[in-house]
This record gives sequence, C-alpha cells and structure tokens, in this order.
Amino acid sequence: QVQLVESGGGLVQPGGSLRLSCVASENIFNFNTMGWYRQAPGEQRELVASINVGGVTKYSDSVKGRFTIFRNGAEKTMWLQMSSLRPEETAVYFCNVKILRRNYWGQGTQGTVSS
Repeated sequence: QVQLVESGGGLVQPGGSLRLSCVASENIFNFNTMGWYRQAPGEQRELVASINVGGVTKYSDSVKGRFTIFRNGAEKTMWLQMSSLRPEETAVYFCNVKILRRNYWGQGTQGTVSS
C-alpha cells in the first residue's frame, strides 16, 4: 500500500506563491505517473499537473507557465511550485500516483488564495 503525505498548503494573497510537497512511502520510480489534482468546493476534482516515470510533464491549460511540477527520487518527493495564484484556485490539492491501473491518493492539503 503506497502512502502519500502532502504538505505546504496555506493562505496566500492573490499573485502569491505556494510550494506543495508530496512524500511517498516508496521509490517514486515505481510509479507510472505522479500528479497533482485539486478540488474546489462544489466542484469536481481536476488534474493540475503530472509527471511520468520518464520525466515528461503535463499541465492543465489554466496553470501553464505559472505552475511547475518536479520530483527528487532520493527524497521520494514530488513538488508543485505554484506562482501568480488566483482566488479561484482555492482548493484542496491532492497528490496522486498511478501504478498500472491502481490509483493512490494523499489526504490533501488546503490552498487558499485570498486577500
């Protein structure tokens, strides 16, 4: 059973930055894909960014150029650097990993963008 622990959420003003972390319980290169999702109140969970085992990254159109996903195998950690944040990006951010057809989720970390 893969365990994922997120951290780094908090309150930031519009235009500010947050860096989220996701620490895995095992070698991250065992995962086909790692990613960040978010879920705003009353909304469906959506994919924000992902990185596959080969290091190829993908971003939702709304965050391209503002968010960066990266990882470090030795630290078993994936990060999401978020900049120029907008109030509508207030959400719970979830770490996700996929191994073949299995999905594993972290508990989520709240990110609030408000003045």
